Amino acid sequence: MRADRLLSLLLLLQNRGLMTAAGLAAELEVSVRTVYRDVEALGAAGVPVRAERGPEGGYRLVEGYRTRLTGLTDAEAGSLFLAGLPGPAGDLGLGAVLASAQLKVEAALPGELADQARRVRERFHLDAPAWFRDADPVPHLERISGAVWERRVLRTRYRRWRGEVDREVCPLGLVLKGGIWYLVALSEDVVRTYRVSRFQAVEEAGGPFTRPAGFDLAAYWAESSRRMEAALRQGTARLRLSPRGRKLLPMQFGAAGVRALREAGPPDGEGWVEVELSVESEAVATGDLLRLGTEAEVLGPPGLRRAVAGAVAVLAERYAGEEGESREGTVRPDEGRCEGR
Repeated sequence: MRADRLLSLLLLLQNRGLMTAAGLAAELEVSVRTVYRDVEALGAAGVPVRAERGPEGGYRLVEGYRTRLTGLTDAEAGSLFLAGLPGPAGDLGLGAVLASAQLKVEAALPGELADQARRVRERFHLDAPAWFRDADPVPHLERISGAVWERRVLRTRYRRWRGEVDREVCPLGLVLKGGIWYLVALSEDVVRTYRVSRFQAVEEAGGPFTRPAGFDLAAYWAESSRRMEAALRQGTARLRLSPRGRKLLPMQFGAAGVRALREAGPPDGEGWVEVELSVESEAVATGDLLRLGTEAEVLGPPGLRRAVAGAVAVLAERYAGEEGESREGTVRPDEGRCEGR
């Protein structure tokens, strides 16, 4: 571990020039005292590290010195596909490995390309999770990812909507979708998708197993996603949308909203348009469409229109009283108090 850290320190100085001890400590996730010791160790090994004193000081390599000790380990090479995803790399237990791999790749690039790579890293950042949603807790992700890599069978306990189930699975791959991790695995000769956060227990049950010939994770995921959307969105709602409703539709319904607007009819005199929107079951669609508020009117089908109208009537009755007025059978804040006399 210390040898890897010394190489990382050397590559940091080579790639970035002058760096303070505090800056090196933050990059390497060690104490400043450890940096001092590592710099001394590099000097003792013949690496020309120069210390510059003063408030603008730090450590740098002697001008012209470069190392070519940049060979990637197997783990570092495997981590490079996560180069733009430091958070997920950390979830998989590859955060430090990825940082080391990036340093080695940067050190091996010619000067102009290395500068360009640094500019890209400074100017672009990918944040995978959706807004206003905490990331799923995934305590078993690192073990699952190891089993994916080593083709080892897992014995699991998984929480479904109908209760927990014990299964042995052959993990084929991991997918990060909207900040949520999914495991694609073979179980009982069927390829299934599991949400990683719902695994209650995971342990190795043997292996290695034989992967299905020709299995393509990306192709499976694309087809699985298409089937899921088709299964969920089996209905079509006819809507009338205000100009603001047209802006809200893609925000609330994603790709389905974009497709509906693409095929919308011409606006009327007030700017309202009619669209046909793919929706889920009537109960789900009712709740989803209520989020559009007064910016949309459901024209059909009749059952969905009645369901939305019924929900609106319940809300209207609930909010019909004056502010602070309680419903029958409840106690108002200024009634029913037990006060000592």
